[in-house]
Amino acid sequence: MSSFFGSSRTKQEANDREKDKSTQTIRDFVKEKPGATYEFSSDDQTRRAEICRRTPDGVSCIKIEGTYKKLFETMQGMGFFCALPVITADPGKRQAMECKPLMPPK
Repeated sequence: MSSFFGSSRTKQEANDREKDKSTQTIRDFVKEKPGATYEFSSDDQTRRAEICRRTPDGVSCIKIEGTYKKLFETMQGMGFFCALPVITADPGKRQAMECKPLMPPK
């Protein structure tokens, strides 16, 4: 039985490292333009996500591992207010969460 628990723990540790890596990737991406508006969407089944930054210069996106919950928590932890934009009439369409800085950077 110890090998079962050992492999499970190793798998959990790998998942934790991946979460930390994704969180750091998001932080680094946001630090480039902290005053921008960000949007993210995630497929929680595959744990694949995309976060995009909108600025007057255009849109820049990155793909990462993560769930809606994890992305939401990360952005809120960096001082962003995140909410769903107006919901469309198409319930099958994947919605993107929009995040705006609570306090503009100095």
